[in-house]
Parts: sequence; C-alpha cells; structure tokens
Amino acid sequence: MTRKIDIFDTTLRDGEQSPGASMNTEEKLVIARELLRMHVDVIEAGFPISSPGDFESVRKISELVGYDAVTCALTRAIEKDIVVAADALQFTKRPRIHTGIGVSESHMRDKLRVTPDECIERAVAAVTCAKRYVDDVQFYAEDAGRSDYDFLARVIQAVVDAGATVVNIPDTTGYSLPDEFGRRIKYLVDNVRGIEDVIIAVHCHNDLGMATALAMAGVAAGARQIECTINGLGERAGNTAMEEVVMAIRMHGAELDAHTDINTREFVKASRLVSSITGMSVQANKAIVGANAFAHSSGIHQDGVLKKRDTYEIIDPADVGAGESQIVLTARSGHAALKHRLEELGYEFDEQKLDELYEAFLNLADKKKEVYDEDLESLVNERDREDGALFSLEGLQISCGFPLKPTATLTVKDPEGQVVTVCDWGTGPVDAAYKAVNQVLGADNDLMEYSVQSVTRGIDALGEVTVRVKAANGEIYTGRGADGDIIVSSTKAYLNALNRLLSDRR
Repeated sequence: MTRKIDIFDTTLRDGEQSPGASMNTEEKLVIARELLRMHVDVIEAGFPISSPGDFESVRKISELVGYDAVTCALTRAIEKDIVVAADALQFTKRPRIHTGIGVSESHMRDKLRVTPDECIERAVAAVTCAKRYVDDVQFYAEDAGRSDYDFLARVIQAVVDAGATVVNIPDTTGYSLPDEFGRRIKYLVDNVRGIEDVIIAVHCHNDLGMATALAMAGVAAGARQIECTINGLGERAGNTAMEEVVMAIRMHGAELDAHTDINTREFVKASRLVSSITGMSVQANKAIVGANAFAHSSGIHQDGVLKKRDTYEIIDPADVGAGESQIVLTARSGHAALKHRLEELGYEFDEQKLDELYEAFLNLADKKKEVYDEDLESLVNERDREDGALFSLEGLQISCGFPLKPTATLTVKDPEGQVVTVCDWGTGPVDAAYKAVNQVLGADNDLMEYSVQSVTRGIDALGEVTVRVKAANGEIYTGRGADGDIIVSSTKAYLNALNRLLSDRR
C-alpha cells in the first residue's frame, strides 16, 4: 500500500483572494458541490472573521459537506478569530480550524514585530485555544520557505506538543527551489519529536513558476497533504494547481510511494466551472486542463499519436474528463492527419486524389491559423465542383477602391485547354469579375440571387458564396464557391453556375 496524500482544496479561500476572483455564497456552494464530486479530502471554506459574507459562506458550506470531507476555516493566531471560526463550523461533522503565524525573520521583524520567543508563545496559544473547540487543528508556519531551519523546527515542535494534528509548511512567497524545499521538509521529519503522528502539509505559491515542483518535492520528502486550488487560482501568480499535482502523483505513484483518492475525470469540468464563476480564464497551454493540453498540430506528433496515443501523450485525455486527443489541422500537419480527419468526416480517397487535396489543404492552411472540419468539407466540395468543369479559373486580379474604377483581370482555361485572359470593369469588384466571366463564357443569364456566409469562425474564415442564375430558357442554375478571398469565392460560384448551364446546353 502506498501513502495516502490528502488533497486540501483552498479554491474558496486562497483562490478567492486572487484579484477579481471574488465569489458570493451561492457561487461558493456550487464549487463546493463539485469539490465533493471530486472526493477532495479537505475543503477550506473561508476566513470567517474577515467579513459577515465569508462567515455565512463557511457556515453554509460546512452544513453541505457533512461527513464527506473535512471543512476547514482559516484564522490568524488571535483568539477572536478562532472563536468566530468555531462558531461558523458548529454545524459541520468534521471541523478543522487552520490557525498560524509568520515564522520568517522578515515576518517577525517587519510585520508582526515580535521576538522569536514571542512568536512561539503566540503559536502555542493559538493551537491551545483552537483545541478547546475542535479536535482537528492545523497550524500554518507562514513564510516557512524563507525561515531559519532550526527556528522552524522549534516552532513546529512547540505546536505538535500543544496538540496540532496537521502542520502546514508554506512557501508563501514562492521563493524556494524544489531541492531546498524538500530538504526543509526532511529536516522537520528528522528533527521534530512526534512528527510521525501528525500530517505534514505543503502550501506552495507559483511566483517563480515552481509551485507544482515544490509540492512534489515536499511529498517526496514526507509530506502527506497538499494544499492547492483548481486551475492554480490564487494570490499573485497563484497556488499549486490541484490537477497538476494529482496527475503527477498518479504518473509517479510507485516512486513517490503515494496516491490520492481524487476523481480525476472531473478535472476539466471543475476547471471550466471555476473559470466561468470567477471570470479568470485558463491559458490554452495550461497543463491538464488547458484547451491545448491534448491538442497536436505538428505533423510528426500527429502521425505518432494516430499510430499510438502514448507516443506523445503521457495521460489519457479521458482520465481528466477532456474527451479525446485533438488533431489540429494547420500548415504543419501531414498527410496522415488530413487523411484521418477526412475519414472521420466520412470521406475516402485514393492516394492521387488525397495528394491533390493535400496541396489544396496546404494552400488554405498557409492563409489560416487552423483548418476546421467545415473548411475541409468546403474544400472537398470545391474540388468536386472543379472536377469535370468546362471552364476552370486559373487566375484573378482585382483593382478597386476610391476613387478608382473597379477592374478585373481574369484568366480561364476553356474546354479545349486553351488559356484565355480578359479584362473588364464594373460598379464593384464582383460586378467587374462577373462581366469578365461573361466575356469568356458568353452565356446569357440573369443573376437572381447572390449570398455570402462564413464557413467557420474568425476573421480568416473561408467565405462561401452561393449564386442563382436564370438562363434565357427560364432554367435556374445554382453555383457555389469557397475561398479565403470573398471575390475569388464569388467568381468560383458564378463559374460553377454557368458551367452547369453550358453543360445542359451541350
């Protein structure tokens, strides 16, 4: 059996302290329900003394949680804080008071203005006071990451002797390096009597981008609880991200001798929920829950993933609720990715046809950041329209603007394979292009309908044009064309309609 690592979620307390991420009581309850579905071990519901709203949130969350998780409330090492926290937790089945004090030289000298001995006295008094209300007391040694090793061990020894059940060793400022932080935890394991009877917790911030690494170093050194938040939400650069440490433990459980009980399939859902409630967006390349976490656009990567997923993915997307791997089609995608996506859309082509489509795909991809399914369908349809056409578009150049007269230079290949170039002008670029087409094809018609729509989203989307023309005999023909240039789309659509008209006439 491996060590059970408790997951202590502080999204509703430390996460909410992130500027712009404040939540009301109802929103906190929604997130608390999701945390319960995830099987989080401890929910830090808030800081009751800070405001009546936070007090009410802690009270309601504690009622909701019941026996399913420990409900925790934060306090300073002040008796009134502790009394108020105990009052807010009175209805929960598994209450925990989280109290503590700064232990670094900076915090004692500049913030608290106490001597080291006075700091220890206040720490012990806070734990002793909290023990009068609850059996489960967690002590935090604020700014432990920058504290003196010997003094930190003295503080932790004193609160363990006073009855603390959990000792929290925070890297409050995100200052530490992982190896050093691991040595700090190991020092406490080796130098505090009775430490084996309490849980060592780690609470790491991401100021240097190392919160996850710090937390994992703490676990490797003996910590049995990680304090974290959904999406790494938190003050300044944020806290340790729950999804990252849980999946890291799952990947390396054997070497860490560790496991968690978290339902990882809720991660993406929880991430989106917290993001929508707080308004704090998740960066696309965020580990585990980012939009690109399981997306592949490189042709080499796509080929490998399509052959065997774990060539480039260490985590099955379904294990975190992300569905499946995404093959993102861009100019860097290869034949394998294009063929795979076309087959998913129901198309099958021989190698020659696929090569032709791939060339057209690359031309499109060079103009767009990403090629979507709708683009591919439009591309296939466009190729079908061009196959067997009497007249094909070889080139088009438009000059227009104010006060210039719109002109079109058109190059078309006729049924005999001859290339014809003509020039014409009109009231606008489409009118000029259509008059040039009429010069070459000589098909009398009336333009009855002209419509444009975007095939996909974004300013670089393909534009698809549909036209309806009426021949001299009253027959109506529909034409369609798609291209990144709306004038080219318009010309393709008009040619498509007139090709049909001329085919019927032949």
